[in-house]
Amino acid sequence: MQKYSVNQHLVETVLAWVTSGEIAIPEIQRPFVWSSSKVRDLMDSLYQGFPIGYIIAWRNPNVRLKDGRISEGKKVLIDGQQRITALSAAILGQYVVDKDYRRIKIKIAFHPVEERFEVQNPAILKDKVWLHDISDALSGKVGLIKLVRDYSALNPEVEESQVEKAFTRLMSITKKPIGMIELVPELDIETVTEIFIRINSQGVVLSQADFAMSKIAADTANNGNMLRKAIDYFSHLAVAPEFYENIVDHDPEFAKTDFARNMAWLRNENEDLYNPSYSDLIRVAFTSRFNRGRLSDLVSLLSGRNFETRSYEESIVTESFNQLREGVQGFINETNFKRFLMIIKSAGFISPKLIRSMNALNFAYIVYLKLREQGVNTVEIEKYVRRWFVYSVLTGRYSGSPESTFDIDIRQISQRSIGEYLSEKEEGELSDAFWNASLLQSLDTSVASSPYFHVFLAAQVKANDKGFLSSDVQVGDLIELRGDIHHLFPRDYLKKNGMGRGQYNQIANYVYMQSEVNIKVGNKPPKEYFAIIREQIASNGRLVSGIDSEEELLKNLEANCVPASIMEMEVNDYNDFLMERRKLMAQKIKRYYRSL
Repeated sequence: MQKYSVNQHLVETVLAWVTSGEIAIPEIQRPFVWSSSKVRDLMDSLYQGFPIGYIIAWRNPNVRLKDGRISEGKKVLIDGQQRITALSAAILGQYVVDKDYRRIKIKIAFHPVEERFEVQNPAILKDKVWLHDISDALSGKVGLIKLVRDYSALNPEVEESQVEKAFTRLMSITKKPIGMIELVPELDIETVTEIFIRINSQGVVLSQADFAMSKIAADTANNGNMLRKAIDYFSHLAVAPEFYENIVDHDPEFAKTDFARNMAWLRNENEDLYNPSYSDLIRVAFTSRFNRGRLSDLVSLLSGRNFETRSYEESIVTESFNQLREGVQGFINETNFKRFLMIIKSAGFISPKLIRSMNALNFAYIVYLKLREQGVNTVEIEKYVRRWFVYSVLTGRYSGSPESTFDIDIRQISQRSIGEYLSEKEEGELSDAFWNASLLQSLDTSVASSPYFHVFLAAQVKANDKGFLSSDVQVGDLIELRGDIHHLFPRDYLKKNGMGRGQYNQIANYVYMQSEVNIKVGNKPPKEYFAIIREQIASNGRLVSGIDSEEELLKNLEANCVPASIMEMEVNDYNDFLMERRKLMAQKIKRYYRSL
């Protein structure tokens, strides 16, 4: 089957479709990210008769209404939103929503003598040789005769025929063709999604979440535009709480909604452990409410698809929007969000520095929301959310095909006890072979962002361990505040002895240590700097560390999984040291996991 047709339409025709709603361009499908100069260049290309590329649209499937009638689907813009938005701004004088979610106007000026365009600025506004805003001419506010007459009155030295010729050419911009690739309505949602994902728009690879967001915002009958704003605004506020005042000032309609009231708590929130993107938010809201993990299913449901009959029904559209709305409200709920973060922090993951997998965090939140919905008691919820999160980090569960794995996991935990399901996964993936062999191999790496090292640090945080050679400062304080990762066998010492980056930067050689302690350790081999520390303990001094007894020193080494034998080690002992420490780290991680 031919999947698309290619046609040429006039710019004015396409803009008329946008204005009438024939082409659904979501209000904030994606913020307008083009620079004003890029809008200027687009207008110049049209003026010069250069092609400006194709836009791609898909006519939604027809939906069966309750009374049996068929509602014809709108065209949904798949690719080309930035160009269409630029045309609407420059030609029609419409507002655009910029990357900071502000409503702005982009005004393009035209110099009829030099036949060039420029972004309007204060200097141009003072110069009568410029037409200050081309939308006055292109939107039909001012006719050609009046435009030429008024300009000539201000600039009598310019030949009127030259002005008329330039303005005639300017006004013909709306008669220029623009290509449209229209996907046929018979295509199933999965195929359209696949096409959507493969298209690059301005260098940004579009995702299934982008497609779902387009579907949401385009359905104004179900208040999808407000739902889309809620998703966008929450993810923006999570990063920039001060943006709330911008919403109140510039989007009073949204500010009156329950969504706005339910996310108002973010304006005073500075927690940055979990800053979900719109993609994260929609994925969690969808999966927790629909018990499905593939966002292509969300697109199908929002289109009204009946999976059994393969038809499209209005009632399914309405019900799907209601469920998604509930899912979003559950996600942004202050109590849910803060209690979830409290649980993650109680597992030792107190800083975004320790979180590498956003999908692991997303599914942990899904587990939390799902267990609350099932009425599981608070203590059990905390236990299973902690354990599932750490399990998924240790196994890299969502690093491969996250959508498929989300789909499998949500179906399982919605149909049976999560305790039963998690025990089954642990038995298969966290056996003795994992703890005694696989984890040791995973700790043999020089990547400081390794999830296994992060779990080790979380274990230290949860145990309230002190930093290496610190008598008072805890690892958690060093991670959150001013601590740095340092080398047990100093890096320069190993480099001088011929070792490369992959050797001296092994994570088994890393500890969190106070900078002032690290400076005093310097480039000495462990045998030398430990001799100084033991000497200071014997003389009751504090030259290197605040540790004041041999017993406290040994406890500190144990907490940091540093073998006591390091106190006699030099460069020739380095590889043996790494093997020994990896074993100790693996054992600590195992004890930590089983305590969750």
